[in-house]
Amino acid sequence: MDKPSVTPQHRQKEGRLASAIHHLRLYFLLLRAQARSQAVYRVSFALDAVGSAFITLSEFAAFVLVLPRFGSLSGWTLGEVALLYGLAELAFVLMDLMFGGFDAPNLSQHVRSGSFNTFLLRPAPLRLQIFGSDFALRRVTRIFLAAGILAYGITASGAVWTPEAALLLTGSVLGMVAFFGGLFVIGGTLTFWTVDSVEAMNVLTYGGRTLISYPMDIYGQFLRKTFTYLIPAAFLSYFPVLHVLGRPLPDGLPLLAASLSPLVGPVMLAAAFAFWRVGVRHYGGTGT
Repeated sequence: MDKPSVTPQHRQKEGRLASAIHHLRLYFLLLRAQARSQAVYRVSFALDAVGSAFITLSEFAAFVLVLPRFGSLSGWTLGEVALLYGLAELAFVLMDLMFGGFDAPNLSQHVRSGSFNTFLLRPAPLRLQIFGSDFALRRVTRIFLAAGILAYGITASGAVWTPEAALLLTGSVLGMVAFFGGLFVIGGTLTFWTVDSVEAMNVLTYGGRTLISYPMDIYGQFLRKTFTYLIPAAFLSYFPVLHVLGRPLPDGLPLLAASLSPLVGPVMLAAAFAFWRVGVRHYGGTGT
């Protein structure tokens, strides 16, 4: 019986699959090395993990303590705001865990010290090395805390939960991870020219996360328009949550706008990595 012929396309497909498996294995080896190095100093790790969670806890607790004095926040109850806050916090911490190596303070340190040159010399994809260069396990406590706030928001918001609503919020989280990851990549790329991190990018990343953690109704018209049509942050979590809560979208936007988060995020990330490739081509080092 004749053996089935192996076409060049089939060999090419097998080669790409083997390469992807190899790079995925390499990525997890880098993460494991990072985790093991952090586990050596257990007390320091525990203090960092508790301190990291305390940032989220204190911020949300302050809001919880203040809100009863006003009854609601522009018509939003505590449960509804918790849904919005937990969603944004969960996505941002997941992004921070994955894209921490691209964060401008981390990358600028490599540029200043010259250690970025070693990434370029190693026989492994550059982006994969950067992804695996800062895997801070202390952020895991913030993930659990954000998930707890989100769970409270889901139960206390009074929304009717359907598979469509769950899919919408899942897409919202993925879109935010990609969107803010893209901002991290852009901020890190700028350090190839500026060496130090650009504070304006922190306004967009950390400021943007804080802004979308609360209803956009509380902001002025200029800010709302800016973060809806110029910087499409409102599409990431605000519009999906409005749809889940059964509220109308602002400016007469169609319901389709609530489903665009999984599109807006990847577009931002793709543009950021295009900018990254330009930055790497023009990287000249600092002479160190």
